[in-house]
Amino acid sequence: MDLHLSDKHVLITGGSKGIGLACAHAFLQEGAKVSLVSRESANLNAARAQLQATFPAERIHTVAANLRDALAALAALDSAEAAFGPVDVLVNSAGAAKRTPAPELTPEAWADAMQAKYFTYIHMMNPSIQRMAARGQGTVVNVVGNGGKVASPIHLPGGAANAALMLASAGLAAAYGPQGIRVNAINPGLTRTDRLKEGMAADARNQGISPEEAMSQAVAKIPLGRMAEPEEIAHAVLFLASSKASYVTGICMSMDGALNPIVV
Repeated sequence: MDLHLSDKHVLITGGSKGIGLACAHAFLQEGAKVSLVSRESANLNAARAQLQATFPAERIHTVAANLRDALAALAALDSAEAAFGPVDVLVNSAGAAKRTPAPELTPEAWADAMQAKYFTYIHMMNPSIQRMAARGQGTVVNVVGNGGKVASPIHLPGGAANAALMLASAGLAAAYGPQGIRVNAINPGLTRTDRLKEGMAADARNQGISPEEAMSQAVAKIPLGRMAEPEEIAHAVLFLASSKASYVTGICMSMDGALNPIVV
């Protein structure tokens, strides 16, 4: 199936690890050019080396930036477009709010969650979508945790940030649809990434059990009997970014193995 992504410029925030890196693999396999943005240069170097083992180096651009800073995000966007031209697809997968049991919450924890998750997306999405609108085309896919739909006692600040991102995604889809822009969100549940360990540790403290027990209990609740692999989330991102999803916009799609069988 031709997804018409060959030679498209895809900018991926949080592209050095986990779901973001899996997305980079998927888009490169389709013949796209990818710009990876991440906070740590060392992680970007490792990601580049991994990708270059399979794909041409000239199709990969990396730039280190702290996306909590709007000016740093804008500079990263400028760097990507200087390398590969206008961004056709923006995939936001950067940032993660620290998981904290409710009794441990502070005002600072709530504020930090918005900086870590909400503003890291907004700071890149806002200038990118405005430039897309000026050209009359573009696609945005936001990877937003399922905590924005289902409240968790160990992830309330992060869930609140996710919920805000879901509203922003749907609202921007409506606002920029007339300019030919599509904006969608994917809501992964438990996914086998490095970030999973932090969540399991917080859940274990909240329940007074070991992280291993917390992991076992969490997986047992998933009807599919396992957590997602990053590549599975990337496949959904690929579809939403492609021409095959040309009439799909403004959605927030759950991918949690039917853990929370809700109708949205």
